[in-house]
Amino acid sequence: MDTQSVYRTDERPEELLCTLEQLERDLDRCVELNRPMLGGERYLTDRELSERLKISRRTLQEHRSSHEIPYYCVCGKILYRESDIERFLEERYFGPVRR
Repeated sequence: MDTQSVYRTDERPEELLCTLEQLERDLDRCVELNRPMLGGERYLTDRELSERLKISRRTLQEHRSSHEIPYYCVCGKILYRESDIERFLEERYFGPVRR
């Protein structure tokens, strides 16, 4: 028996397994981000919005308290309509300064 062939392994199954695991993670992320719409609108939770905007949840609370960002409170859960957030950001956009 050839000892070289006993110790030699085929790396393709391991590569395939890694690719499948990565695909599973990617699909889980897509499902998480593309939740079904309600009345043609997507709604974000406090946590989701703070992660997307890279701001703290406390800062979101301040924007809610000052009535800058519209929101819904359903059974104590805060929800933001995605189109309202887009409008909020567009209103605060400052283009490049031209000299």
